[in-house]
Amino acid sequence: MTEVRERGEVTMDPAPIDFAGVSPAELIEWLRTMVLIRTFEHESVRLSLAGKIPGGIHSSEGQEAVAVGSIRALGPDDVVAGTHRSHHHALTKGLSPRSIMAELFGRADGCSGGRGGSMHLVDPSVNFFGSNGIVGAGVGLATGAALGFHLRKQPAIALGYVGDGGANTGRVWENVNLAALWKLPLIVICENNLYAVETRIDQSFAGESIAGRASGFGLPAIAVDGQDVVAVHRATAAARERALAGDGPTFIEARTYRYEGHNVGEYGVYRTQDEIAEWRTRKDPIDRLRSALTAGAALDDQAFESMVEEATATVAEAVRYADASAWPTLSGDRAAWPADQIEMGDR
Repeated sequence: MTEVRERGEVTMDPAPIDFAGVSPAELIEWLRTMVLIRTFEHESVRLSLAGKIPGGIHSSEGQEAVAVGSIRALGPDDVVAGTHRSHHHALTKGLSPRSIMAELFGRADGCSGGRGGSMHLVDPSVNFFGSNGIVGAGVGLATGAALGFHLRKQPAIALGYVGDGGANTGRVWENVNLAALWKLPLIVICENNLYAVETRIDQSFAGESIAGRASGFGLPAIAVDGQDVVAVHRATAAARERALAGDGPTFIEARTYRYEGHNVGEYGVYRTQDEIAEWRTRKDPIDRLRSALTAGAALDDQAFESMVEEATATVAEAVRYADASAWPTLSGDRAAWPADQIEMGDR
């Protein structure tokens, strides 16, 4: 795997993507999913600024490789719990663009019935236990699911995401400590995009690295290049194998970057346009995977443009679907999820 040792960010030229052990078909599917996420987020930002999405959003544009690389290493019965910035997690785990967009619009056909919005996407039928607005809470939700798997002796794991800002909250480390003590089948992935709202990590975090802090709890803790989808996948696959073997949790710090502000409409003066351009032009996860596939003769320009066209059409259809969906009723009488979709492992 590609290990990144610099505090805070990747400062050297990104290493070439190592495709060993991954088929071209898998890589192309991963790229297609990353393009869909990028297209969905770009359109969501536009719609939010136009007032079509109430309450604003937190865009994951730039962080696509973390979601795709990690979730593609999981099985269908594995649970995922996200953060306030989780559109990329939800799309990768299997929620439809339609159901997510309708939720962003606040409509009844949304995945949470139009009552949760961007920060409360959930679908138990695909074992996505939700995004939420409480910093670090996704790790707690995943720890609970991991405890359930452990007690039931089910061959499944739980993955909880947290941001670098959450690495300074007590609930994250309480759950990491408990999971390490009880050897729970848990993976914690910290999406370190360098900024907790407007505060850069080197102004808020004491210690060499987030992974280094995690290692003090007695579990494997590694840092990977979060813009390399294969590196993220390898780290997660190894962590999952370890968890299923009964060897307990793993902590992965994925060094990544968000292109948009903390939230849409932010007037950001805490980072330079040169810094954003550096990540967009030299470290972009989609460009890196596309270039590597093209160099390996597994992808040409026409095939990539077809991916973009497909994603554009899918997102446009999701917008039409959301716009045509009804508003939630005042009585809140939306049909409940079937019980067998809520009971873990009983699908």
